[in-house]
Amino acid sequence: MAEPARRIGAAVQRLRREEARGLADDFMALWRGDVTVGDRVAARLTTLFREVGLVTRDELDEAELKIAQLEHRLQLLENDRPPLSPPIP
Repeated sequence: MAEPARRIGAAVQRLRREEARGLADDFMALWRGDVTVGDRVAARLTTLFREVGLVTRDELDEAELKIAQLEHRLQLLENDRPPLSPPIP
């Protein structure tokens, strides 16, 4: 638990003063209910998450889908049925 916190702290320390102020302003706007800054905050957080080695929900969902597909194909192979090939785009 200490390692992720340390990495987040180090990433925040690398932010320039203007970037940190902008991120704080965006968070305050979100807290006040201003939905227009949502995309901007999401982009900044995605960048910060990548710097500290975290994954986004979309990336996790995509990995889970790929794992489920592989498990299904493995199950088909174990049952001696050839897997269906993916559709050609």
